[in-house]
Amino acid sequence: MTTPQAVAIYARISKDAEGEGKGVKRQIADCHKKAADLGWTVAGEYVDNDTSAYSGKPRPEYDRMMADIESGTIDGVLIYNIDRITRQPIEFEQFQKVAERIGIPLRCATGDADFGTEDGLFMGRMQAAFAAKESAAKSRRIKRKNDEKAAAGQPHGGSQRPFGFLPDKITHDPVEANAIRTMAARFLAGESLQSLAKWLEAEGIQTVNGGVWRTPVIKSALTSARNAGLRAHRGEIVGEAVWDAIITPEERQKILATFEARKVSGRRTPRRYLLSGLLRCSLCDGKLYTGARKAANGESRRYSCTSGPDHRGCGKIAVVADPAEEWIMEAVLYRLDTPELAAALAGQVHLDAHSAALADAISADEEQLDTLAVAHANHKITMREWLTARKVIDDRVTLNRRRLRRTSTTSQLADLAGQGDALRTQWSTLNLTRQVAIVAAVLDHASVLPGSPGATRFDPDRVHPMWRL
Repeated sequence: MTTPQAVAIYARISKDAEGEGKGVKRQIADCHKKAADLGWTVAGEYVDNDTSAYSGKPRPEYDRMMADIESGTIDGVLIYNIDRITRQPIEFEQFQKVAERIGIPLRCATGDADFGTEDGLFMGRMQAAFAAKESAAKSRRIKRKNDEKAAAGQPHGGSQRPFGFLPDKITHDPVEANAIRTMAARFLAGESLQSLAKWLEAEGIQTVNGGVWRTPVIKSALTSARNAGLRAHRGEIVGEAVWDAIITPEERQKILATFEARKVSGRRTPRRYLLSGLLRCSLCDGKLYTGARKAANGESRRYSCTSGPDHRGCGKIAVVADPAEEWIMEAVLYRLDTPELAAALAGQVHLDAHSAALADAISADEEQLDTLAVAHANHKITMREWLTARKVIDDRVTLNRRRLRRTSTTSQLADLAGQGDALRTQWSTLNLTRQVAIVAAVLDHASVLPGSPGATRFDPDRVHPMWRL
């Protein structure tokens, strides 16, 4: 075999705890020294840092090197040791077949074996098999260690800290933890994930990686068991964690119930108007929908009871939108500061305990569902028994989540009580979803009565609000 003129150095390390690539730098330095000893010319370096060769996950630089070998750009490969290029015997065989077909040598910086010879190939296969055995044993040890840490409520490994916590993964980051609590409260009040993303951006709060917020990331933060002081392992909650909760487990259950309710409702179109879904026809109890109507002075937006196959209303009630929205907004903010609301809230002191009981009931039912699944997998119950029992529990979970969702609205109303004047001064700066959340926390709906024939001005006596409390 002729001396290679364009050799690739491949370096890899599974875990780079410091994130500085020192491990692969040492491998590359030793490979350059070996290339000089052999008289080989290095054409390029291919580095997969912090990447396992045992897990089966993609290795971009390894794939790029193989493509360069196939194209003839590379005519030799230098590695620190066999276990750097593979920890799976089958992968070593695949690489060796390519090397034999194209006619390129593979050498290690840690030895003199020539894998192009029969003895060298035998040694390579032995080393690949030993590397696979070592990786499997290491994987078992890590798995057992992680199981023990999870059972003790301790944080998992990994170099990246969770949002809301300092690098020790136990102590709260004051700014981020407060952001999580604020997001939870505003989400439970009805604010959208998109609105929360805009709020985080306006506040200058970044993700752990310093990136912009996306709605899936916000959802993950809101539903995280960790943020509720719970230890999750392999997708299941295994107990309480050693760190303090940022939000309560009850709040987390309310958030999960809210996401479930939104999934069932199928609502995806963002709100465009303040009172969408909150106005009802006094004649048929149908919802009023907003749209533009031609008037003498141009277009005027109205909320109308709509007849037809899609809405099935009576079509007899309509109200001009802008003054109705202004009047409802003022009524809601006034209501927040009234003694009547304070008295109504005083009679709801049992709600926190009720929420906790509902959350506990949901958690118990979810655990029972897991137990049923295991029993069916082990052939202890039949498919029919499993399906029958699962339906009963699923229905109960759905009902309790709906109840929990209702209690969360009352909790948000308690937080808003007495804030009417302050919110009035901020109102124009709040985005639409935040405004809707405030209105919906106070107002269940408003019934719109028929107007006088020919009347063109807004009559507030036609609008009868139905308060939540």
